[in-house]
Amino acid sequence: MRARYSRRWAVGLALAGCLAWVSGVAAAKTPEKGVDWAAFNPAFGGATFVNDLSTCTACHEEAVKGFGPTTHAKALGHGQAEANQCESCHGPRSKHLENPTDELAFGRLTASQQSAVCLQCHRGSARVGWKAGAHSQNDVSCTSCHDVMVPKSERALLTKASGTETCYECHGDVRGSMMKTSHHPVREGAMDCASCHDVHGSKPGLLVRNTLNETCYTCHSEKRGPFLWEHAPVRESCANCHEAHGTSNRNLLTMKDSFLCLTCHSYGGHVNLPRYNRTNNPLGGGCVNCHVATHGSNHPSGAKQMR
Repeated sequence: MRARYSRRWAVGLALAGCLAWVSGVAAAKTPEKGVDWAAFNPAFGGATFVNDLSTCTACHEEAVKGFGPTTHAKALGHGQAEANQCESCHGPRSKHLENPTDELAFGRLTASQQSAVCLQCHRGSARVGWKAGAHSQNDVSCTSCHDVMVPKSERALLTKASGTETCYECHGDVRGSMMKTSHHPVREGAMDCASCHDVHGSKPGLLVRNTLNETCYTCHSEKRGPFLWEHAPVRESCANCHEAHGTSNRNLLTMKDSFLCLTCHSYGGHVNLPRYNRTNNPLGGGCVNCHVATHGSNHPSGAKQMR
């Protein structure tokens, strides 16, 4: 009896999962909420949808031709969606036909209004925190990073060939840091900006996890602990000692090895002066010649991170 009910329960869960998946697919293809175009731009007041792709093609043949191979064109390329594919993003065009000026152009909308057009379909999931995120709050719109009219990248309709190159369009300082000797392997292609950052999110620093340390631990799990003997700066933040985008010091350190340690451990009565701890001395590592477990130790005698 118990086995029979267990099987029924399992089947029920499977059916519920399938229905949820189908609903999710349908929601992704259907706008959840239409745009009030007149509220965005009063010039749209009284305009109606033409629903005729050939009307747009008559004047914008090159634009429509470039749009054809894109993901959006393929998604909107069936039945009624095909007739309405331009107006889904550009709004009702009847007034534009009467007076073809740029008054009703997409570029006349503010950054938040442009993003609202995209969010007709692309809401929820990874974009649930978009409106509260740093990009949105700094007037970055979806079209700042995505080019929906021409396929310039293999994925995500990015404005550049890769996500990293797209980010570098604004974050030139990060590009400079990544060119330094010690850096995360972004330019080598082993990771990209999205490995650490959720560009659509709202967490501090647009990180993929709630904190900087948790983000670092996604790759550096051996540094997570818990440790019997913790190193307080490590527990507080990895950024106390490391610059994630790149530095001229080894191991992404913010300063040269022993000089970094001396920013906290500058007391007397110990051989902790730079002249004893240069990285070019015969032992090579300075402080870490003895204090090898800088991130924390589980050794019973590791109170000083020496083992």
